[in-house]
Amino acid sequence: MGFHAVKASEQQSVEIGIADAKRAGEQKAVQNRPTFAARIEETVVCVENQHRYGQLYVDFLRARKTVFIDQKGWDLPQTDGMEFDQYDTPQSRSVVIHEYGRVLAGVRLLPTTAQCGCYSYMLKDAQRGLLPNIPEYILYEPAPVAAHVWEATRLFVTRNEPAERRLIIQTKLIKAMATAATEQGATHVIGIVPAAFQRWMNRLGLSALPVGPKLNISGDHIQAAVMYVAGQL
Repeated sequence: MGFHAVKASEQQSVEIGIADAKRAGEQKAVQNRPTFAARIEETVVCVENQHRYGQLYVDFLRARKTVFIDQKGWDLPQTDGMEFDQYDTPQSRSVVIHEYGRVLAGVRLLPTTAQCGCYSYMLKDAQRGLLPNIPEYILYEPAPVAAHVWEATRLFVTRNEPAERRLIIQTKLIKAMATAATEQGATHVIGIVPAAFQRWMNRLGLSALPVGPKLNISGDHIQAAVMYVAGQL
């Protein structure tokens, strides 16, 4: 083998080594890249701590406006692109699921002991005839008023999420809701859910019981249900 042949062979070895190192680096970068589930963050925002999260609470209210007013067509208060109502008080907690700052889902929590002027919480006020869009017979029994029971309202997942992402987002949202409620001393969360909630909850590995009749409100098939959150964590 001549000198030039040896040099050529050495050059090929160097090129192969560089290519192998490059492929190994690319594979390592892919392996170190966070998965979708790992990228999703959950934050519980309230009046006391919202200053820590910049635009997150504002974006949460804007996402609510997009879902409930723009897409569902509900007649709700809004200003500057944000949806809000009489239950967004310092007594409430907002569970926000987000990815790189973009809001993916959320839900509002309020204690059933809440009181703000003439309002308490949504299901109880509906029974009292204060909410014309929700019938007084929304619950089979009188609405509970207890420190260990919280209400969940304005639950949503943004549109245009693929099915595999939606399941991860829904699971994160419900489990974050359960955690946030139990941290406030709750054992149960009550609220209005899709009428097919039992199939939905089973898919998430959770459980809930109906506490009201199936109804059609503003085009949505819904039912009041209660979820035992203390045993979900």
